[in-house]
Amino acid sequence: MSYYFSKTLQKDFDETITYVTEALKKEGFGVLTEIDVKATMKKKLDVDFKPYKILGACNPPFAYEALKNEDKIGSMLPCNVIVIQQESGVEVAAVDPIASMSAVENPALGDVAVKVQSKLKAVIDNL
Repeated sequence: MSYYFSKTLQKDFDETITYVTEALKKEGFGVLTEIDVKATMKKKLDVDFKPYKILGACNPPFAYEALKNEDKIGSMLPCNVIVIQQESGVEVAAVDPIASMSAVENPALGDVAVKVQSKLKAVIDNL
């Protein structure tokens, strides 16, 4: 089982961040966090790394549903969507919530995981 969905776009890196953020909004997600991995690697390790950002995406109704059923699920939230500059273009990948939540033995999370998976797949498919 793959733990992510991805698509490579032929766009500018920064333009892709905006594009992905808008696509997430259309599916009910907001971006709570944005981690600039390239800048962090330079600052902390003084190494050059390719453009790479981690967007922490949250759909509040689904997050609330998951938290009601499993209060420790917050350790797996928000859903990460990554944007990476590759030689072939800008790759966008999203976590597969079914894969990540399969580690949690709580059947009540199955329904919300399916819903979130559907939404995140739609984001990637519609880019």
